[in-house]
Parts: sequence; structure tokens; C-alpha cells
Amino acid sequence: MDISIKQIRELIRQVEGISVEFKTCRNKINRDVYETVCAFLNLHGGTILLGVQDDGTLQGIEPDAVTQLKRDFVTSDNNPLKLTLPTYLSVDVIELDGKSLLRIYCAGKLAGSSLQWPH
Repeated sequence: MDISIKQIRELIRQVEGISVEFKTCRNKINRDVYETVCAFLNLHGGTILLGVQDDGTLQGIEPDAVTQLKRDFVTSDNNPLKLTLPTYLSVDVIELDGKSLLRIYCAGKLAGSSLQWPH
């Protein structure tokens, strides 16, 4: 799903809600990102913006970590030991105001999606 810079700015202006979530994630993907993915997959879908603080402030992802974060997320998404059920997720690198963000789009209505995570 293609998205414009204008649309990203609009998502940030809307603040977090039932279909938009911001995650700081400077150099690693935290477990709460996967929890949000599962929530979106079980509802109507949504967009997660990594590199954005809860208040909508652009923090960005560390430049040398962007490619690895994207790779790690895609690997986890394709690992049935992490996320159950096949999913449709789109992961894009977005450059906004000199900062790198990752946009994760989750299609919804995959009831039964769950997170498998070692304790």
C-alpha cells in the first residue's frame, strides 16, 4: 500500500487512536510493536509508525539501524513461531524532515492472530 508524505503527516496530526500507533524504536523493535500488530490484525487494521513518540514528535530511527529493523520485522512476520496465522503487513521506510521512520501497515480482520514470544 503506497502512502504519501502528506498522508504520513496527516496520520501524525491525528494522534494515536484505534488505527494509528506510534512507537519510538530508535535501534530495535520492542515487543509492544508485535502486540500492536496482533491487535490491529484482530480488529480493522491500522498503521504503526516507528520513530515517532507518543505525542507525535518525530524522533526517527538511528540511520544505521533502519535496514536491520525492517529486515528483523519482516523475518518475525514470516515466522509462525512469532505470529500465528498468515498476515498481510506492508513495511516501508519513510524519510520525513530529515528523519527515517518505518511505516507498518496491518490489514485487519484476521481474528485469532496471536503473538508467540518466549518469556
